[in-house]
Order: sequence, then structure tokens, then C-alpha cells
Amino acid sequence: MKILILGGTRFLGRFLTEAALRKGHDVTLFNRGKANPELFPETEKLIGDRNGDLKALEGRTWDAVIDTCGYVPWVVRESAELLAGAVGHYTFISSASVYDELEEPGIDENHPVRKLPPEKVEELEKGDADTAVREYYGELKFLCEQEVEKAFPGRSLNVRPGLIVGPYDFTDRFNYWVNRIAKGGEVLAPGRKDKEVQFVDVRDLADWTVNMVEQNVTGTFNVTGPDSRLTMEQLLQECQAATESDAELVWADEEFLLENDVQFWSEMPLWIPDRENMAGFLTVDIGKALGAGMTFRPLSETIRDTLAWEAERTVTERKAGLEAEKEKTVLEMWKERTR
Repeated sequence: MKILILGGTRFLGRFLTEAALRKGHDVTLFNRGKANPELFPETEKLIGDRNGDLKALEGRTWDAVIDTCGYVPWVVRESAELLAGAVGHYTFISSASVYDELEEPGIDENHPVRKLPPEKVEELEKGDADTAVREYYGELKFLCEQEVEKAFPGRSLNVRPGLIVGPYDFTDRFNYWVNRIAKGGEVLAPGRKDKEVQFVDVRDLADWTVNMVEQNVTGTFNVTGPDSRLTMEQLLQECQAATESDAELVWADEEFLLENDVQFWSEMPLWIPDRENMAGFLTVDIGKALGAGMTFRPLSETIRDTLAWEAERTVTERKAGLEAEKEKTVLEMWKERTR
């Protein structure tokens, strides 16, 4: 197949490109040429900018396109309309963040989504796109899905991943736990041990997506993992085993952490307190994707490969995770409280 990838050199795009090449497809990359331009010398590379410079895509045809970097509908609309007569199948990488009403677990693809009134969308289009995405990420992703379906009626695939993890993940969320457990010592662990968590290895997501493109699959799919229930305690224990760490988990209750200004999700990744009433956020129903062949590598492999990549990184400032001094202070306060 001739596959066009919008993006293709960062994180998911990188592994989508690898998967497509590994399976013998003819891959063309379209991006600004700024992120990892040395990658994939065997591919055709078209330089442009989705925000107003799509000339390199004109007059060309492909069997399929995979859109890894669409965040606002007015930009997605432009590329989708341009490609509508030149491409047979459009895959859009969306997000499980499109969903609204997160109180109950088991959210499937028919669950209510976040929506914005037309006048608000018009207001956002006139402003700064980065600010709009930060404030209305899920709502805008859903509108992007709609733009793709308008341009490719009955010819589009919407992929709604949860948290994507693995090598080259620069969000530092999953990485925090891998690094912290590997470091050893007393590790502050948040809230209930049995709280469920979900995420998907970027390579599993990429492989499945390319398989769907090959089969010309359409529709909407939740794609996260694993295929069985995983608790926070099980995740951290897997990190201990995979990194051969002597880390000691010290579980502090949610109210204590919140009282002492420990920020959920950002400082304590994958932790969302019960009082937020978001049980559905990390318990998404992936039955449809499993039925379409989604598979998962062992969690231990994801942990070890993430740690190996982390060893190669030079990081001056982390995007997520608790600072060592703050963790030490909170641990001391917790131990004092429980004596």
C-alpha cells in the first residue's frame, strides 16, 4: 500500500512509520521537517505545515493516510478536504479524552462525548490554537473526528487511545513510575492499591492501527490496555520485578495527599482521587478493539524498554512526577501521622 503519514517522526508517528515499513508498505511522510529529520531515509519526505501550507500534498494520490497530529478541527478540515479525492481511507488518531460523563466505568464507543457550541468554536479559531487545545482538548478532538467523517464518509477510522506509553514518550507520566521504582528506597504510592489503571504500549497501538489500515476498517475504536484488569499496586509491583528494584511502596491515603498539595495526575501520574468522580476515565471498554485483533506485549517488556530508553535521555526538567525533595517531605509527614 501507499500510505501517507501526517507527522511520522515523533512517538506514535515514529512507530506507525516503523510498523508500515516493516510490513513492506510505501510510506510518505508529511511534516515540517523539524523533529528527528534524520529518521527513515528510505521514505519519501514532503515538507510543509498543516496550518496553511499543504502544497506538497497537491496532485498526489495514496491508498491511505494516517493523521497523527490533528488537534483542531479547522486545521484537520483543510487536510481532509484536500485529500478526499486523492486518498481512499483516512485514519485519525483521536483520544479517549473525547468522552463526557466519566462517573461510571466501562465507557464504550457510544458513550456521550464532550461538545462545544458553534459560536465557541468560532471564537477559538480566531485565537491561539495551543491555548484552545490546552483548554478544550477532548472537545476539539471530537470535532476533528467529525471533520474527517464529513470529508471521508464511510471511509474513515477514528482511533481513541488512552494514555500511550513506552520508549520516546516525552510526557514523563508512565516513565515517572518506571524511573522512581528503579531508583529504589521508599516510594510514595497514591491512594487505593486496587484502583484500576489503563494505558497502551505505543508499539502495540501502532501495529494494530497499521493492521486496520491494511484491512480498510472504518468506524470508531477505543484502544487502550491491558486486556485484563490492572491495579495501581500491580503496576508498581511489575515495575519492581522488571527493574529488579528493592523499592518499598509506602501507600498514603488520598485525603492526606490532597491536604498536603500533592497534585494528582501531574505529580502522581495515573492517580485520580475518588472524590473527582471519574471512575470511567481509566476503565474504558476496549472490547471492540479486542474483537478487531488488538494484542498486547507483556507489561514487563514495556517497563524494561522504557527504562532502557530513559538511560539514553538527557532531561533537565520533567513534565510530570513528584520532585525528590517533596516526596521525601511528604513521606516523613505520612510516617509521623501513622505512628
